[in-house]
This record gives sequence, structure tokens and C-alpha cells, in this order.
Amino acid sequence: QVHVVESGGGLVQAGGSLRLSCAASGSIRSINFMAWYRQGPGTQRELVATISSRGSTYYADSVMGRFTISLDNAKNLGYLEMNSLKPEDTAVYYCTAVVQPDGLTTYSTIGGQGTQVTVSS
Repeated sequence: QVHVVESGGGLVQAGGSLRLSCAASGSIRSINFMAWYRQGPGTQRELVATISSRGSTYYADSVMGRFTISLDNAKNLGYLEMNSLKPEDTAVYYCTAVVQPDGLTTYSTIGGQGTQVTVSS
């Protein structure tokens, strides 16, 4: 069974940086696609960034130029580097990965439990 687990969240002052990790575990042949979402207090979940196995990326306007998404398929790890953090970036950050399990030709979409990021002013 495949799981993804986010880590790296915490409390940081405005202007600071954090790097979130998304680790996919289990018998995985490859990660085809990864996305980071976030949900702040009283807000709907929003898409933050995505990356394909070919390296194509997407960023929400609100994080463009400040966040960088990356994928290390050899380690089954994805990252979200967050710089110049603002109080409005405070949210639970969730990772979703589209993976190909070993021995299968199909893909599965797996989501994690999230990691809290709090940015103080």
C-alpha cells in the first residue's frame, strides 16, 4: 500500500523560509505528478503548485516567485521550498501524488494528512 506523508511545517516569522517535504512510501515504480494544496483558517482548499515527472510546473499567482516545487523521483520525494513567507501563507499544506505502484500499469492518486505552516507577523 502506498502512502504520502508531509513534513517540514512549523512556525516562522514573516519573511522567513520553510521547506516542506512529501515522502511517498510503499512499492512505487514512479511518481508521475505531485501537487501541493493549502487550506487556511476559514478558507477553501487552494492549489499552490504542481510538478510533473517531466519537470513542468505550475504556481498559483499568490506564491509565484516565492515558492519552488521540486520532485526527486529517485528518492520518491517531493519538496515545496517557501521563501519570503507572509502571514497569509498560514495554512495546512497538503501533498497529493499520482504514483505508479510496482507491478502495475495504472496510476493511483494518494493524499497526505497535511502539515501546519504558521507565519507570524
